[in-house]
Amino acid sequence: MTLALHVCRACDEVIEDPADAVLVAHELGNSGPGWDIYAHREHVDDVELIDPDLLRIMLRIWAAHRPAAQ
Repeated sequence: MTLALHVCRACDEVIEDPADAVLVAHELGNSGPGWDIYAHREHVDDVELIDPDLLRIMLRIWAAHRPAAQ
């Protein structure tokens, strides 16, 4: 039986101890089921789940479409 190796999203290193792997998210794939995102137990708070470029773009769109103040 082979164990799946997980890579920490925060530090990009292999998580050697399976008990240290924490599932933090699931990313959907364009043409498939997607994949699970893991992090070391001590790196869970360091994982950024929101793409900063996407957030910047969406903030500009929301600001352009907000109703004018009366």
